[in-house]
Amino acid sequence: MRRFPRLDARVVAMVALLAAAWLLASLLAGRRQDLLGVAMALLCVLCGIVAGVAVAAARQRDAEIPPADPDQAAGSTGVEPPGIDADTLETLGDREAVRALRDRYRGNSGG
Repeated sequence: MRRFPRLDARVVAMVALLAAAWLLASLLAGRRQDLLGVAMALLCVLCGIVAGVAVAAARQRDAEIPPADPDQAAGSTGVEPPGIDADTLETLGDREAVRALRDRYRGNSGG
């Protein structure tokens, strides 16, 4: 049995989008109101869903690709998370310190 290579999500999205457009155009041009028209409409919706999921998969895969720049790969984006430093991480084991830290941040946020 021959195995086919895995298709890229962009290819799947384009094929599904073309199929949905073709089905929609043929439905509008033919004005079918029988069982075949209903089946074509359901296939059009299914192709639209497949295209949407494939686009989302392609975007997620693009977001997961590590950057080529070694500085970005090391995590040095230049923006540090607010309020977390070595002293804060050291005190997280003490419940009273964590409670005081929460109270301090609530006071600063105006809430």
